Amino acid sequence: MVDKVEKELGRRQFCASLAGACGLLVAPFSWSASQPLAKSLNLFSLHTGERLSGTFWQQGDYHHPGLEQISHLMRDHRTDDQIGMDHRLLELLFRLDQNLGGDNEFHIISAYRSPKTNAMLNRRSTGVAKKSLHMQGMAVDIRVPGIALEQLRESALALRAGGVGFYRKSEFVHLDVGSVRQWGS
Repeated sequence: MVDKVEKELGRRQFCASLAGACGLLVAPFSWSASQPLAKSLNLFSLHTGERLSGTFWQQGDYHHPGLEQISHLMRDHRTDDQIGMDHRLLELLFRLDQNLGGDNEFHIISAYRSPKTNAMLNRRSTGVAKKSLHMQGMAVDIRVPGIALEQLRESALALRAGGVGFYRKSEFVHLDVGSVRQWGS
């Protein structure tokens, strides 16, 4: 009987029907039971005063309006230039927020930097890399109100998801999605 039904419906339709009959859910391979339905970030740009609670991932896929809003807030505040921020960086911030208890507001000191801005900052400071990942939308400098800078650094290091720089005097932590490494004191 199963063979007859399978031939009439076609193999894919038959498998989908069987899965439905058994109460199984057919989902994308990246889905897991522990994955949230939405991923959002609370952001505040210290230079522009803009605040955003933006959802960048929803129901198993990236949410483009949210990605655009986040990229706009994380733009180069000196030139107003923006690019699409790297999704891995947003995922890293989301995971860091979860490790810190959730619903934190990240204060953005620097995110995307245009090549012009980066060159200017590099001339002024030895702490700015010539080929900074900020220029690719792969880095952000942050602090989180109510979270000690040392705790923020340790939580970021525990994720082992990229570079973590610690700038105690300037009161921020640098995160990027380049190779796993650390610096600062």
